[in-house]
Amino acid sequence: MGGRVAEELVLGCLTTGAGNDIERATDMARHMVTEWGMSALGPLSFGKIEQEMFLGREISKRVDYSELTAQKIDEQVKAIIMDCYAKTRSIVEGNLDFLHKIAQTLLEKEVIDGSEIDKIVQEGAAAS
Repeated sequence: MGGRVAEELVLGCLTTGAGNDIERATDMARHMVTEWGMSALGPLSFGKIEQEMFLGREISKRVDYSELTAQKIDEQVKAIIMDCYAKTRSIVEGNLDFLHKIAQTLLEKEVIDGSEIDKIVQEGAAAS
């Protein structure tokens, strides 16, 4: 979510750049709710994956729950995503100086590693 939030805060617009991140986050949230029991719906699993495999991929996933439950699943997935988005926004807003410094360094060098990011953060923390 960091890229999406950064676009929103710094550029004031949204692009398709974070599309894959959003898709992956949504898939993970759906797994959390439907397979791992990590939501307010409780420790339940929704939807049976058919055991038949074709070239290593699932052929189908059988829906074994009602439309009302499907709506509740969607609500839980959305709640997880929106909560993560809000937390990410708070983190990025609190670290905009680091974001700008890292972006400037990337414009100058094209590639930076973890130690360079650590150095930027440490220098910023020392200046505070």
